[in-house]
Amino acid sequence: MFVDECGFSQRPHVRRTWAPKGQTPKLRGNFNWKRLSATGAIAWRPDQDYTRLFLSLRPGALNTEDTVKFLRNLRRHIRGPVVVLWDGLPAHRSRRMAEFAQRQAHWLRLVRLPAYAPELNPVEYLWAHLKNGTTANYAPDHLSERQARVQGATRRLRRRDHIGLGYLKHAGLLDSTESTLSCKDQ
Repeated sequence: MFVDECGFSQRPHVRRTWAPKGQTPKLRGNFNWKRLSATGAIAWRPDQDYTRLFLSLRPGALNTEDTVKFLRNLRRHIRGPVVVLWDGLPAHRSRRMAEFAQRQAHWLRLVRLPAYAPELNPVEYLWAHLKNGTTANYAPDHLSERQARVQGATRRLRRRDHIGLGYLKHAGLLDSTESTLSCKDQ
């Protein structure tokens, strides 16, 4: 399982867009920069040709308690032993997280990805997809509107197993023949 955190704010993630000729598009946004924190996970077993996507959203910043809660919730959905690969976020390296991992060692193993190598984590490609696609140029008035937009986009992605496999391939975890075999039935 690959896990990563990301933030979405009320400020729009500006991308190129279209408009009728001679009419420059205007992006209206308020300057209230409330933040929505997201924890995402892509679960995959090498012997299976599909992935599972998990997402947790909450207002404000994330801390160790939020990460522990996310892992506990994952346990309800995933059976058997789990290896979590993630970055070196301080919440991942905290004493509280180490204690939690030690108590849960019968099913959970935590592995850090190398520093300064976000391209190895396929969840980074999920964040890029969400920020540059569905939520690009979107300036909501309320944080709940941003949350609804992100949740809706994530629901649509969950129905498309080949998207998760594409993230794994882009991270270099699948070669092209494996991903072609895995995606041919999609």
